[in-house]
Amino acid sequence: MNQLIQEVERARQDFIDSLSGLSSQQYRYQPAPDQWAILEIAEHMVWAEQIGVNGMWKALEGIKNGAPIWAGTPTHVGRTIEEVVDLTWQTREKVPEVAKPRWGGALDFWIAALKACAPILAALKVALAEYDPAEIIYPHPISGPLNVVQRIEFLRFHLDRHRAQVERIKADPAFPTE
Repeated sequence: MNQLIQEVERARQDFIDSLSGLSSQQYRYQPAPDQWAILEIAEHMVWAEQIGVNGMWKALEGIKNGAPIWAGTPTHVGRTIEEVVDLTWQTREKVPEVAKPRWGGALDFWIAALKACAPILAALKVALAEYDPAEIIYPHPISGPLNVVQRIEFLRFHLDRHRAQVERIKADPAFPTE
């Protein structure tokens, strides 16, 4: 579990580093009308992580109380998150409504909010100490039933995926120079 959390922390810091130092014009730049600006990507990442981590907490609470929030046969046992995504996602997947950017504002706010996710995830690790995270299931809206290990892997995967998206935007020939 420690290594998984460290991988998320590294991915979160790499994502934040890719956002840092951008001007308002740069982080509001949209390469195409149907593509998000960097600001919207950052906001999405906050919602996605908070929702995912809250769901893992809910799943753990359900196990503790003898009332799991999910029952059934897990379909992705033994698969890495990359394998799960390859099996369940379309090329350009639609974001679930709850994780869509909707507030906007300042990029520095969303960076601070991302940083604030770290202690919540660390507290979850402590709360999981007496439980088998592979037995705690919290479904993903696209990929279906994932255990806590896969959900934490997803946090890392998702941060890395959107960091690459930010880097593609920054490499766009029309990206503002300042």
